[in-house]
Amino acid sequence: MDIVEEIEIVCPQCGETFTIEVETTQPRLELIEDCAVCCRPMTIRILCEPGAVVEARVTAA
Repeated sequence: MDIVEEIEIVCPQCGETFTIEVETTQPRLELIEDCAVCCRPMTIRILCEPGAVVEARVTAA
């Protein structure tokens, strides 16, 4: 079972889609990432089960 999963994120500010890698060993993650396109920050809240991302919510930071 892989512990890293790739998910697609849509930037809440510019609407562009890009991919991030998520390590699924923790049940809850909160990340602040810069958009790969417009470079504005966003907050990504992720719920995981071992080996799978259950839910990802993205908001402007």
